[in-house]
Amino acid sequence: MSIATAPTRRKRFLQASADPLIALGLGVAYVVLLLNTVDNLGYARDEGFYFQAARSYGAWFELLFKDPTTALTRASVDRYWAANNEHPALMKSLFALSNLYLFEKYKWFSDAGTAFRFPGMVLSGLAVAVTYLWGARSVHRGAGIVAAVLLGMMPRVFYHAHLDCFDMPVAAMWLITTYAFWRSLDRGLFFALFVGVLYGLLLNTKHNSWLLPPALIAWLLIVHGRSVWRGMKVGRVRVPTALFCMALIGPLVFYALWPWIWHDTGKRLAAYVAFHMHHEYYNMEFLGRTYWKPPMPLGYAWLMTFATVPAVTLGLFLAGLFSGARHFLITHLRRPVSKLFARVGKTLSPRTLTRSDRRRVSAEVLWLLCILTSYAPWISTNTPIFGGAKHWITAYPFFCLFAARAFADALSAASRSLPKAAAWWRGVPLRLGLGLTAVAAPTLITLQSHPWGLSAYTPIVGGAPGAATLGLNRSFWGYTTGAVRGYLNENVKPGGSVFVHDTAMQSWDQMVKDGMLAQQVRGAWSIESSSFAVYHHEPHMSRVEYQLWVDYGTTVPAHIGTHHGVPVIWVFKRP
Repeated sequence: MSIATAPTRRKRFLQASADPLIALGLGVAYVVLLLNTVDNLGYARDEGFYFQAARSYGAWFELLFKDPTTALTRASVDRYWAANNEHPALMKSLFALSNLYLFEKYKWFSDAGTAFRFPGMVLSGLAVAVTYLWGARSVHRGAGIVAAVLLGMMPRVFYHAHLDCFDMPVAAMWLITTYAFWRSLDRGLFFALFVGVLYGLLLNTKHNSWLLPPALIAWLLIVHGRSVWRGMKVGRVRVPTALFCMALIGPLVFYALWPWIWHDTGKRLAAYVAFHMHHEYYNMEFLGRTYWKPPMPLGYAWLMTFATVPAVTLGLFLAGLFSGARHFLITHLRRPVSKLFARVGKTLSPRTLTRSDRRRVSAEVLWLLCILTSYAPWISTNTPIFGGAKHWITAYPFFCLFAARAFADALSAASRSLPKAAAWWRGVPLRLGLGLTAVAAPTLITLQSHPWGLSAYTPIVGGAPGAATLGLNRSFWGYTTGAVRGYLNENVKPGGSVFVHDTAMQSWDQMVKDGMLAQQVRGAWSIESSSFAVYHHEPHMSRVEYQLWVDYGTTVPAHIGTHHGVPVIWVFKRP
């Protein structure tokens, strides 16, 4: 009997493990792609600050492993964790541990910068993997693969996925936490506890995490509003256990993993919240005007999404959103409409909702609410602009999940339209052909955008040249220094120095340490003390270019870094 059932068990095991294995393969492939494209990407301004903070935290971890008693004292905690205390600790802790073990101890990486960046890459790979899992579970495997590829192949996602920063990690943690919450609805207490831990990790990643509970509460009221209302009448409101776990366990995990708030907790948490509620304003060009204080344009987030997300992804997202809205109206309003028809003497049979219907509506409402809450801060004209798409990047996995729904609808329509004589096309050939059609253009656009991620725009606005004509921001964070390193390495001789402009000196020094810049390419704080100068173009920085003209006695750059013919960074050489 056991021999007879062995093939059945093997088949069930393979079926159960197929989705995790596909997800793992997609995630690993994405991380490998990131590692193979990281060499020519200069370090962004904020990365330099996080390198510095991670080194400080790393020193504390070394002390903790050698002398825990001393490490846990307030003096030690305050000494090592004061660096960059305006942001939570999870990612910087991972940056620190990756550098300590994967670079310094085991030499898995040949440079510290890549070791620092590696945890962010892994989280980005997890985002791709979980997007597949949710797409496969809600639609089917082919649609899940398309959703995963569309997420990874967004130019801004691809750029941020390389960085030693928090933006793709918070998008990944938001997605993972939300997916686990959705799965917990038909699971036991253990899974709900796991969601609470995940939310604590999300809290400790970035302040975007504050927006997730409102989205989940709104989901509860929309999807389960009737039962909530009936429960309120009798004094027994049923709320998903995972929500309670998030409220109770999440803050505990957040506290436990951020040593800086172990002391003067209230005061330091208040400072953390105040920093982000009253964030300083940065200069940002938008439609030919530089904004540096409120009011900010209400259309900024929407137009930048339109200009930077590939058209195929946007089109599939909108089609999937329409399909989801139609399905929601049919499943939730058919019964009330049938009653209305009955009053006027007509009949419309109510549809019985299947479990599949309820699960689909549950997921799609949750996806939409996650998108809306990610964009919600941009409804206010007082929200500062300091980086563009990275602020609402948490919405992009859900764009791709709606796109998966539209892909499945397109696949179904294409299959029905095929004549009987071509029935064999309805299987793998049709799925593969339509899938490649869906992901080809976004993949090409994204790979061509590297390493100019923040300078890249889609053909909808005419690419980088069209965006420059429209007056959309061309660069930010001083990261494009990596694109002119070849010229600097060849032309800056020993004893020369380069004015670093918008590149943080910590980032510049890390490029020298990692060999991206030659040892003789020293950074200079001032124009006067430099023999070369990099200039990262933004309209509000034109005064720096004027100063270079006067001090260097020339208006002609010695070298210009361009993306699709658009000047982004230029190098001046003192005559």
